[in-house]
Amino acid sequence: MTKMTINADCSDLQLARFLAQGAGGILLDIAANSGLSGKILGKAGDKQANDWILSILHQHRPQDAILSEESSDDKSRLGHSRCWIIDPLDGTREYSEGRDDWAVHIALSIDNQPNIGAVSLPARDQLFDSQINPYRGQVATDAKTVKLAVSRTRNVPCADKLQTALNAEMLPMGSAGVKAMAVVQGMADCYVHEGGQYEWDNCAPIAIAAAAGLHCSRIDGSALIYNQDNVFIPDLLICRPELSVEILLILNDK
Repeated sequence: MTKMTINADCSDLQLARFLAQGAGGILLDIAANSGLSGKILGKAGDKQANDWILSILHQHRPQDAILSEESSDDKSRLGHSRCWIIDPLDGTREYSEGRDDWAVHIALSIDNQPNIGAVSLPARDQLFDSQINPYRGQVATDAKTVKLAVSRTRNVPCADKLQTALNAEMLPMGSAGVKAMAVVQGMADCYVHEGGQYEWDNCAPIAIAAAAGLHCSRIDGSALIYNQDNVFIPDLLICRPELSVEILLILNDK
């Protein structure tokens, strides 16, 4: 792949975009040229993309903390207001299978909020960020049918509950980033998840979705908080804002 460079005085947003795009290029190159396949390909991609991201962050933001799915967490980040939260390969299974519904997540949490985000979908040649993104309040293609972005491999009871209550259409797809960006693009109206994720699974997508004006919360309506001691996030909801009240009432109906 062509060597990428970025100016030393780049903004946080520029750096996040650079990292998401560059890691995506590395992953595409490994898939095309390494001769690896299956789980071995996924492990190699995860490691090489992560190593490159960390090297760039250490060079350009040496004072910032980092939380990565692929690196050990010594909790020193808890003493920092600025923490980069990254998933170098979101959707390792999809990547390993040669699918296109995987992503790279780069986020910067400032004072526990998802301040900056970039998500690349490299196999689709798409890049989203928390400043430039396509969602501006448009409705999905068929306004009469609510469309739910759901996992292609895992049943999520809360999505089944919404499908029944709203007579919604299920759109199965891969990684969390792909599902979140489907809502950002207006291809889906809602992405709801329960059963557990980690901060790196959704910090960048949430930063982008929130900046686009979408509703983002836990499924009880509470805020999503980042750079926490416990990085487990049990559930989340991303949806068009005009649907949020109805969806929250359905999800929390006892």
